Amino acid sequence: METLFLLLLLKQLDLKSERCLKKMNEALLAAARKKYHRSLLENGVLTVDAKGIPSNADSSSKLSIRIAKGIADSLMAETHEKAVGQTSGAKFEQLNMQFLTDTFPKLQGLRPGSWHIIKLGNRNSIKTSSFAQYEHLEYLNQLTEADAKLAASMGNDYMVAPDVVIYRDLVPDSEINSPVVIVDDTVSKMADIRQKNGGLPILHASISAKWTMRSDRAQNSRTEALGLIRNRKGHLPHIVVVTGEPLPGRLASLALGTGDIDCMYHFALYELIDAVKSAGAEDSLEMLNVLIDGKRLKDISDLPLDLTV
Repeated sequence: METLFLLLLLKQLDLKSERCLKKMNEALLAAARKKYHRSLLENGVLTVDAKGIPSNADSSSKLSIRIAKGIADSLMAETHEKAVGQTSGAKFEQLNMQFLTDTFPKLQGLRPGSWHIIKLGNRNSIKTSSFAQYEHLEYLNQLTEADAKLAASMGNDYMVAPDVVIYRDLVPDSEINSPVVIVDDTVSKMADIRQKNGGLPILHASISAKWTMRSDRAQNSRTEALGLIRNRKGHLPHIVVVTGEPLPGRLASLALGTGDIDCMYHFALYELIDAVKSAGAEDSLEMLNVLIDGKRLKDISDLPLDLTV
């Protein structure tokens, strides 16, 4: 009896060791992607209601429901009441910020630097004008507040507020000059990245998070992008959109074309591809392939690596 007990105990220990070893050997982005999906489920962003309609599906579209249900089944979504739109949207922003926090700063070998990843929002003390490329916007804001005629002629479309941003701290000379002396007091007196020049942090990326794309608000992503492009002084930050929209046609409404956003990233692209194939929607599959082959749509796990470029 004791021998049998010891054998069972050893078997359990072997299984635990095997699981721990697999976890240790799992790639960073693979593990982060699983954690991201688990968080979406646990925080009630991705749910399925009592009627079998996923929270990212359009209840008036049978195709949207079929595709979204395929994704939800792959990720093992549980049945819950759908969260209020703004609530799920705010949570989606937060979880995308957390995913990037878990991944991007760990890619120092590809993109060294001191990085900060935050939700911006209208209530945050950090604004778009808090960064080197857009500091002049605060001056414009002060002018328009003091002059009603100027405000009427200019409008306020130059002010943008991305959902999530990544910015970089400026670099001290001690770091720039290691291991080789690069700068001294006679040169590089206006370089943005040099801390000694007294500038603001550098905006590296603007991430717009849209759980679905069924409202005019989804098109705000393009408005934000164009604002960042038109109003910058200096280097243009990465401008991307992350979404959970299941319909390829709606994804195409923002992803197709060039000149505004870098790329669109789907929260579960691999599962989306399988779901569209299973739905038997040839037109949707063709559009999805166009977006993927044209490098206009990628998976969330591609985002951290793309941001190192």
